Amino acid sequence: MKDVAIVSFAQRQEAQIPDESEVEMMIPLMEKAKGAVGLSQQDMGFTCSGSSDFLAGQAFSFVMTIDGTGPVPPISESHVEQDGAWALYEAWVKLQCEDIDTAFVYSYGKSSPGSLRDVLATQMDPYYVAPLWPDAYAVEGLAARMLLESGKVSEQRLAEIACRSRLNAATNPHAVRNEKKSVEEILAEPYLADPLRPSDIGAIADGGAAMVLATGDRARSLCERPVWIRGIDHRSDAHTLGARDLTSAMSATIAAEKSGVRADRIDLAELAAPFTTSEAVLTEALGLGDSVDVNPSGGALAANTMMAAGLIRFGEIFERIARGDGDRGVAHAASGPCLQQNLVAVLEGE
Repeated sequence: MKDVAIVSFAQRQEAQIPDESEVEMMIPLMEKAKGAVGLSQQDMGFTCSGSSDFLAGQAFSFVMTIDGTGPVPPISESHVEQDGAWALYEAWVKLQCEDIDTAFVYSYGKSSPGSLRDVLATQMDPYYVAPLWPDAYAVEGLAARMLLESGKVSEQRLAEIACRSRLNAATNPHAVRNEKKSVEEILAEPYLADPLRPSDIGAIADGGAAMVLATGDRARSLCERPVWIRGIDHRSDAHTLGARDLTSAMSATIAAEKSGVRADRIDLAELAAPFTTSEAVLTEALGLGDSVDVNPSGGALAANTMMAAGLIRFGEIFERIARGDGDRGVAHAASGPCLQQNLVAVLEGE
């Protein structure tokens, strides 16, 4: 197996980016990520992107964004209808299988033009659930109620997670929700999707992320402290909501085991948890102890950029390890209702 590292990263998250197309939004990020390591698009052995045609409301919308990469002369390129973390996974596989030593990954999403909570209903079971149009908040509200009644979590615990997210986000320039609130203030909020309050739900954001991967000595030549992907795995639970336990995430547990989360000490973790309930389930599923700094950026609660939130978790861990704020971290991405699909990776400094 080749050693693969993240060597550069760029992100942008805002509550709304109304006056720019996806191409206009992404070109500066692409150029920043490549420029940070002195590479051009023609230096990339492979390029992979992640986005959603459902979110964009246009078939093959990703084709336009490829124009922003600089695809002429022709490049080796692929796309996933998924969060950019899965594009990273495909690039990692490509680096393992082919005689290339660099890869470029990016993803993006603009949720502000529509209603994300309604758009996500299209990912539900097409025969029994999607025709009912249950919005994403209502579905998570059902899971939250099950968690509360099972005794696995309390409203106090959920408020503490929301409070910590806001506190951490106060120093994150990319956070959309960064005003501090006490646990008591959060508990006083009216329910939005009983038993979920506004602070329990990720702040919707527009934006994207771009990243460069490299192998072995090429990574060392491009970056002062490459951050190595020591293990990576993704799993999926049953699609049908009634066929699985919504108070746990077995797929996340298996992915954590396969990627080696418990093999050594973990300093920090960035979890793509768009609800406080998601974070509560994931910390247990991944076996993260109290010593782990969870979501020091504020996480997806502070800014939930659809199709990029998972890739941004990788970038946040990369930046912290690269500057010496930790040595070993967990990056997580999720997709589907109630943590149906989970990707887990262990990142480690040189």
